[in-house]
Amino acid sequence: MGKCTRVREAGAPAAEEQREGIQEGEKERKLHPRLMDVLGFVCAVLLCTSVAHGKPTLRKERVLYQDPELTRQAHEDNKSFQYDHEAFLGKEEAKTFDQLTPEESKDRLGKIVERIDSDADGYITTAELKAWIKRVQKRYVYENVAKVWTDYDLNKDNKISWDEYKQATYGYYLANPEEFEDATDQFSFKKMLPRDERRFKRADLNGDLAADREEFTSFLHPEEFEHMKDIVVLETLEDIDKNSDGHVDEDEYIADMFAHEDGGPEPEWVKTEREQFSDFRDLNKDGKMDQDEIRHWIMPQDYDHAQAEARHLVYESDQDKDQMLTKEEILENWNMFVGSQATNYGEDLTKNHDEL
Repeated sequence: MGKCTRVREAGAPAAEEQREGIQEGEKERKLHPRLMDVLGFVCAVLLCTSVAHGKPTLRKERVLYQDPELTRQAHEDNKSFQYDHEAFLGKEEAKTFDQLTPEESKDRLGKIVERIDSDADGYITTAELKAWIKRVQKRYVYENVAKVWTDYDLNKDNKISWDEYKQATYGYYLANPEEFEDATDQFSFKKMLPRDERRFKRADLNGDLAADREEFTSFLHPEEFEHMKDIVVLETLEDIDKNSDGHVDEDEYIADMFAHEDGGPEPEWVKTEREQFSDFRDLNKDGKMDQDEIRHWIMPQDYDHAQAEARHLVYESDQDKDQMLTKEEILENWNMFVGSQATNYGEDLTKNHDEL
């Protein structure tokens, strides 16, 4: 991601942590995590603007990756297997393996191999490995929803209605608008409420204004669901389209990435992005991006991370070069798939666990 990345909460929110509490004198009030996300979004934008004044080369990133939990780095096989471990196990499970002995890690890996072998023929194909990696990488989405479900399901009927969500998220603001006198806060809340309602209704496939687990998951993580991707594109357009003409021109495209505060020359990466806009973003060469072109930009289809990782693991572990892996071949190269206390990567994680 960029150096001062503006997280795509507007297009791909994930209620990952419950952040509560704002002190005003002796009075403490608690805001719902989604409302805090809105405040955090405002603060992040202001912080990026402030920092950019001193370091004008800061940039923001909008591309949505197919597998957002995978580390944003190329393979560095000479340093560690961190990327492989996170892809194969998921980030949190990878940490668990790094606390095990080598024997325990290999034993657990053997059981995982049996689950990956979907047709139980004793061989792991690239397709089976890819399917496993995709399933692992999507697991975090459902885990995040499970963590916050009870915050929104106020009447405990195992559904979340729009009214429940609105009350849990915006209730304090709606009841106490005078406490949000800052123009930036007011604008954010007034913008996000109708936007959330529009997204909620799109996620609500049966139209009953009550989301089940799958519908609510698609609401919180629209980038993971095909029927929600148009909403992600529309929200991105609304964020960048400052003149509200329904398109993103080159200046708006650059302004979204780069805060040009000091009036000096543009850094080289900005010049490169201008070339990218004209050469690759503006596909029909009319000087601006429409929604189809925005989708092509933020949701690239030309690289499948799960497929690439599956091929990589097979290539590195396939001793007899038959394009498939046996359980024995995987266990022979076990430290590429999982970590342990004995690996350098595992030792680094044990020492610097809080940094991850």
